Amino acid sequence: MYKRIRKQIDGFLKSEQEPRSRCSGFEHVPEFEPHRHIRLLTFNIQVGINTTSYRHYVTRSWQHVLPHRNRIENLDRIARLVSNYDVVALQECDGGSLRSGFINQVQYLAEAAGIPYWYQQLNRNMGQIAQHSNGLLSRFRPLDVTEHRLPGLIPGRGAIIARYGAKEDPLVLVLMHLSLSKAAQQRQLGYIREQIADYQHVVLMGDMNAHAEQLLTRTPLKETDLVPLPETAHSFPSWRPEKALDHILVSPSLEIRRSEVVSYPVSDHLPIAMDVALPKGYLETF
Repeated sequence: MYKRIRKQIDGFLKSEQEPRSRCSGFEHVPEFEPHRHIRLLTFNIQVGINTTSYRHYVTRSWQHVLPHRNRIENLDRIARLVSNYDVVALQECDGGSLRSGFINQVQYLAEAAGIPYWYQQLNRNMGQIAQHSNGLLSRFRPLDVTEHRLPGLIPGRGAIIARYGAKEDPLVLVLMHLSLSKAAQQRQLGYIREQIADYQHVVLMGDMNAHAEQLLTRTPLKETDLVPLPETAHSFPSWRPEKALDHILVSPSLEIRRSEVVSYPVSDHLPIAMDVALPKGYLETF
């Protein structure tokens, strides 16, 4: 008995030591095209579970641990949506464990949607049980991509920062999934604020578990001049949207051509989309 338990513990610890992230590499990824407007999407996919009522949190809770035959079909639906966008921020993905049929969901969505670059950030490694992750999908080649563990009493929240365009004055995209705790959010957004302090063209996107008014007036983001979506951009729950928890916040230097909550209920969150264009002065640097 002891040997079997010890072997299981050693296997779990070994999985914790494995690389936290995976990415596609830059081969066959087109260069960033600054003359185009950029179509952005953020989506909490709830590891591919199709939730359409509160009771499903109970009746389908087992799908957070075990595989389900309809999960791939739901991922295919998500892939059809994300195929229409240039840069996609994904939250609550699985990096390849039992519950996902050992499929890296970030990689699967990228390949199914025909998006050449993907990056998976592993935030909470539970070995073969679950691989809690964020994801980046991109049609353009970023200058660089870095991952960041966000502070909090309970570890497991993270952010991906991707920079595009000119090294001297890049477009900076921060993809994140914040904690539920307001105290943790204060620390996490303080960290994010430090990361974006020196940049002019910034996009924050992800599941922030708070309304925009709170984010921009009661957290360290109040020190920024980021522009939010309208207060009516409710994304949760997907079957009766009442809360604006998912956001795309942008610098005033970026022209918002279109923004919307996408009516696509395949998760417990609805996706948020935005088209942005870079300022003319920025384009002249290319």
